[in-house]
Amino acid sequence: MADKVKINSEYVTLGQFLQMVDVVSTGGMAKAFLSEHPIYINGEQDNRRGRKLRNGDIVLIPGKGKLKIEQD
Repeated sequence: MADKVKINSEYVTLGQFLQMVDVVSTGGMAKAFLSEHPIYINGEQDNRRGRKLRNGDIVLIPGKGKLKIEQD
């Protein structure tokens, strides 16, 4: 089961999401993190910082686990 993360907009970018869940503190750190760690979105690897995450998406982050996006 994935932990739930609520967003209050239609989407959030992967870079913003990493900041929301305290994996990184800045956008530059997000870029570096994504270049070194495989991130899986709905089972597919994706390292694009601008990737839009929407309601229902499941993100797997190494060291953080599975997180499910829920729209507020």
